[in-house]
Amino acid sequence: MPALLTADSVTELGANARGAVLVAGSHGGRIAAYYASRAGVHAVILNDAGIGKEESGVAGLAALEKIGMAAAAASHATARIGEGSDTLARGVVSRANAIAKACGVVPGMPVRDAALLLTRAPKPRGELSSPGEGRFRLRAAPPEIWALDSVGLALPEDAGCLLIFGSHGALHGGRADSAIPVPALAAAFHDAGAKAEDLRRLPVLAGRAIPAVTVSTASARIGEARSMWESGVLSHVNAPAGALGARAGQRLAEFFGNAFPV
Repeated sequence: MPALLTADSVTELGANARGAVLVAGSHGGRIAAYYASRAGVHAVILNDAGIGKEESGVAGLAALEKIGMAAAAASHATARIGEGSDTLARGVVSRANAIAKACGVVPGMPVRDAALLLTRAPKPRGELSSPGEGRFRLRAAPPEIWALDSVGLALPEDAGCLLIFGSHGALHGGRADSAIPVPALAAAFHDAGAKAEDLRRLPVLAGRAIPAVTVSTASARIGEARSMWESGVLSHVNAPAGALGARAGQRLAEFFGNAFPV
């Protein structure tokens, strides 16, 4: 029988993930599904990230169905995104692909019960191809603006830039060191439908005097930083960002343009 494994992020999986039923704190988008597939998991439960614009928060479930992997998502309202152990302990299923449903997984079911059912899921037939994560320079004049589809794509030379991350605004496992790896001039994240108190990257960065904001899950696709720039609307702001004029309901592009003009 496959082992049951929890992880705060699918980007942190080791060899022990191969063949396991994984409950992860990551969003359920296509890139997270790819990382789970690449790690060789047997089945996976992710966070639905508020479902979000164009259902980007659960797009990975359908992708995994195509390779025969059972996959489900926990409601963002029931478990903290970025914390696999909390997802297993408190999460309630909101979505499941056809393979997971065939195993008996249904919306409204506790994640712990769903994970046990997924130990009986069929073995996946293959591995997803990468949908790609990227770094995109949106403004060349200083301060530069970069759209990074994941926090993991930040480079040392991004220090002092305005960084838009497709990642959620929560910390991985509550670890402050997972906020951002570089001293950005300011940072933006996706709120993944989470409550303000769970978006702990914002207060951590406030403690480092870095303005930080999130955009609402309804306004932009999670995992796609350029979508956040094109249509993202602010949902939460930390104190340094508020001091620069950031406010809920404002376009992200407007905030960055006004607060950090060329």
